[in-house]
Amino acid sequence: QVQLVESGGGLVQAGGSLRLSCAASGRAFSTYAMAWFRQALGSEREFVAAISWSGGSTDYRDSVKGRFTISRDNAKNTMYLQMNSLKTEDTAVYYCGVKYGWYGSRRYAEYDYWGQGTQVTVSS
Repeated sequence: QVQLVESGGGLVQAGGSLRLSCAASGRAFSTYAMAWFRQALGSEREFVAAISWSGGSTDYRDSVKGRFTISRDNAKNTMYLQMNSLKTEDTAVYYCGVKYGWYGSRRYAEYDYWGQGTQVTVSS
């Protein structure tokens, strides 16, 4: 079992920055890959970024490349998403997910545990 708690969401103006955190407990943190997904109102959950178990491999959806950075600190059992140059279209609930295995995936169904989500709202 893995428990995930996201934090760091909030209201920010377009062009601003936020850093999301995902704190994990339970199974050894370094034994699984992780990812951020997001879900806007009325839309399906979509992939944002993923990171491998070691942190050495990352993947991003095209619309956030160059603006978002995913990272993890295995000593602190925490994953992060640094979001810069935020746009109104980034508004969504952001969820962190855990996937057993070394590498992340863009497929929602491959993740085994999810946090409760944190709201990010970007105003114009």
